Amino acid sequence: MRSRVWWGATAVVLGGLLVAGCGDGGGSGDGDTAGAGKPATGGYPVTVTDCAGAETTFSKAPERIVTSNASSLELLLRLGAGDKVLGTGFPPGKGTLPGELDARARKVKVLAQSVIPKEKLLGSGADVYIDTFASMNMGGGMGDAPTEEEYKAAGIKHIYLKSTACAARNKRALTELSAVEADITSLGAVTGTSTKAKELVDGMKEKVGAVQKAVGGTAEDERPTYFFFDYDAGTKQPTAVCGRQVANAVITLAGARNVFADCDGDYKQVGWEDVISRNPDWIQLGVRNRGSEAANEKAFDEARKWLESNSATKGLKAVKEGHFLRIGSEQTTIAGVENADTVQQIAKTLYPGKVG
Repeated sequence: MRSRVWWGATAVVLGGLLVAGCGDGGGSGDGDTAGAGKPATGGYPVTVTDCAGAETTFSKAPERIVTSNASSLELLLRLGAGDKVLGTGFPPGKGTLPGELDARARKVKVLAQSVIPKEKLLGSGADVYIDTFASMNMGGGMGDAPTEEEYKAAGIKHIYLKSTACAARNKRALTELSAVEADITSLGAVTGTSTKAKELVDGMKEKVGAVQKAVGGTAEDERPTYFFFDYDAGTKQPTAVCGRQVANAVITLAGARNVFADCDGDYKQVGWEDVISRNPDWIQLGVRNRGSEAANEKAFDEARKWLESNSATKGLKAVKEGHFLRIGSEQTTIAGVENADTVQQIAKTLYPGKVG
């Protein structure tokens, strides 16, 4: 599927929120990303698509939004549509978002600390639900996801943050942030904040473009290898970020080689023997925000000490050389504006002096 933008009196059709997951992905930038290059001018109706291409049309900006997690909530806050959000699941931890965004996020009602239970979601009074999880089953005692018929009966339009929701459907690895940029563009069109969306996307492009100018020409075999250590996912069996996860695009754009770029899907549990066999040059200590700088540093220390003391990992090249990056999980693996900041952070560490 390739998204289209139709101008004039007809509907604005955006594949973005919705993007990349249904098309070729992010490898060449020619996937489901047309909306990212030509943001809507604020006219309605606006039509967006899901991972399979089914369309949802908005005749006006939604007034009552529920977000599935912190990713879509943060984007709405940055777009200036946060006052339309009446509730969220998976709320951002205290201090996760910068400055004023954090204060505004604290005011949003928490409908669940994890996946919003089906009945609570359907009875929330929302007119739109932004889903980061696609067809993910709300199992584990939390109930099943509503059907599309149930959403319709409740008067809720169900749309997706496609850069993450549709990641597993990508046909190839994500190596750029066009999917995330398209999500921002589409959310801007849906909420009537296209001008701000363009500003956010342009800022991301500028940051990533500067990194690409500095290190983008580095030959593949000269790029350092890189392992995202998801410490909070558990240490008994590591969880790798694969080629279809947004983190792969972040790592690639920063001039590194994700050692698990070749695994199928977005995430995959692997064995420590797999990590050892790939022997990364650098390891990112991917811990989730603990709510304060002191707590975050403590968590980074714990992750580093575990790698240095564990018999299976202490001999890794990155561990022996102390090649660790202290960059949080959220800004690396969750689609958002800070993905571009993370590209800069990684590149500055791996290519000292080359990236400003």
